[in-house]
Amino acid sequence: MTSESTLSTFTASDGDNLAVQDWPLETGVRMRGVVLIVHGLGEHAGRYEHVAERLNEWGFAVRGYDQCGHGESGGLPGSLPTDTRLLDDLADIIDSTRARMEPGTPLILLGHSMGGLVTGRFVSLGMRKVDALVMSSPALNPGLNAFQKLLVAVLPKIAPNLRVGNGLNPSFISHDPAVVKAYTGDPRVHDRISARLARFFSTEGPATVESAPGWTVPTLLMYAGDDRLVNPQGSRDFAAAAPAATVQSVCFDGLYHEIFNELDAAPVFATLRNWLDQRF
Repeated sequence: MTSESTLSTFTASDGDNLAVQDWPLETGVRMRGVVLIVHGLGEHAGRYEHVAERLNEWGFAVRGYDQCGHGESGGLPGSLPTDTRLLDDLADIIDSTRARMEPGTPLILLGHSMGGLVTGRFVSLGMRKVDALVMSSPALNPGLNAFQKLLVAVLPKIAPNLRVGNGLNPSFISHDPAVVKAYTGDPRVHDRISARLARFFSTEGPATVESAPGWTVPTLLMYAGDDRLVNPQGSRDFAAAAPAATVQSVCFDGLYHEIFNELDAAPVFATLRNWLDQRF
């Protein structure tokens, strides 16, 4: 029930180009909804091909896009032209996606890591209506030490576009050596992060957690218990504060950061499918 993906270019409201990838359903297949995938730091939408294929099999059309400063989209690797650029781009993509959808078709956001932060903050601010949210290992807790907090407070004011290595160790994305090898050999993956983007992490993650008690959008939060790249405490804090009737939280003990790319990802996909089946 899946067809070949298509690549296109979308011009955001600020004039920059975003690379968009669509995984449509085969002709004649009844569409249950559209899932919009928002990727993590340093990567790109193409790494979610296998996730999109699963969603297609379950009756969901899928769209993904490379965020600003990532993949094939505009912007220097790891850059962030304005404080709200990632949120504004998501709003533009949602508007474009809605314009292509039949009225009444559910729209579900699926964000991983930085994408989990972007989608979570977006929903907390009510920037656009969405029908549901899935957060995978979201970057909700920056886990900064005192020196890093000082840098994040000072650098964006004097050198917001200064880009440095993000310090993430690729060996901790997954226990699967093939996944790690593909990641490190992917020319569209980078390790850059700007001062302004670092500040986005440090401010918007805690702000999203603070908004959890008033959460109203049906949300599935899935995170890795042995995450070495994102502090899972952010997910725990969000889950503890959010209404249990609205947010379902599942911790996968022993898994590394990229839960969809782990050696045993079957429980992750099963959790996602069950949650979607209950709602759509």
